Amino acid sequence: MKSIREHIKKMVVNVGLGKFRNLSSFEDKVLPEVVKEIALITGQKPSYRPAKKSIAGFKTRQGDTIGLQVTLRGKRMEDFFARLINFVLPRVKDFRGLDVRNVDHDGNLNIGFKDQFVFPEIVPEKASVNFGLQVTFVTDLKNREKAIDFYRRVLVPLKNK
Repeated sequence: MKSIREHIKKMVVNVGLGKFRNLSSFEDKVLPEVVKEIALITGQKPSYRPAKKSIAGFKTRQGDTIGLQVTLRGKRMEDFFARLINFVLPRVKDFRGLDVRNVDHDGNLNIGFKDQFVFPEIVPEKASVNFGLQVTFVTDLKNREKAIDFYRRVLVPLKNK
């Protein structure tokens, strides 16, 4: 797995909680449940992401928790990468590969999941909250074409253009 750490510097898992903010049980039930499930998925407790400023249209105030973030490096990143490629992506319904457009101009790969149930650690019968998440592979490759070539070498299932 040395080849993964060669260019992938970190993996960031983000969860947006904006749609849950208006629920009356957000602080008591929803937020702890999401934190628990993200910790199960990543093996690391997430950090809270507060709102930077108040926005009346979204009914958020400065300092409200609007997201969760986990940054994975080293061994945890390698383990998460292996589980993502070998177990999670094959469980996605109608999966035919990741679109090459998910790689940005700096070589970072973004993968979005509509719900957390594709991860084998989550038991759907016990989960009370359904949320989506985004996984970002942050690389030191500053060229999109080199990054696509690298992802193919480490067996990330990318579609052919």
